[in-house]
Amino acid sequence: MLKVQEIRELIKLVDQSSIDEFVYEIDGSKIKMKKNGTVTVASMQPITPTTAPAAVQTIPVAAVTPAAPAVEVKQEDPKVETPTERDTTNLHKITSPMVGTFYASPTPDSDEYVKVGSNVSKDSIVCIVEAMKLFNEIEAEVNGEIVEVLVKNGQLVEYGQPLFLVKP
Repeated sequence: MLKVQEIRELIKLVDQSSIDEFVYEIDGSKIKMKKNGTVTVASMQPITPTTAPAAVQTIPVAAVTPAAPAVEVKQEDPKVETPTERDTTNLHKITSPMVGTFYASPTPDSDEYVKVGSNVSKDSIVCIVEAMKLFNEIEAEVNGEIVEVLVKNGQLVEYGQPLFLVKP
């Protein structure tokens, strides 16, 4: 008999392959899958001459395969500067030294360390990145002015991900 996890693996493999129909029989049990609009899964009861045929359940393919993500198109005012259009060649990026959660302030009810327009020095704390219950203070590493905050409070950040843009 196949385990539920093994059946799920088979469904994934059939779904990712180019075959349209898959039949698997072992010890009197039978699994049959079709990709032409539905997936058919037979129950895992052994078939003997004295028992009725196995019950068959039909599931729409949409229920098995994840839906494609919705695409949202925004028409923006051409005068508005977006982060991708901004010239960042003269700006210093403060990046995350680790994977974790970004916090803009030391506690939820206190003010943020820095905001856009704040002046920072090399040893100024600009945020906290929490990783595995350890709160790591991140320093600016450069003297200058915060031009842009690139992440939101509570957002997960990756190693090397830019957090702030600083005008030296």
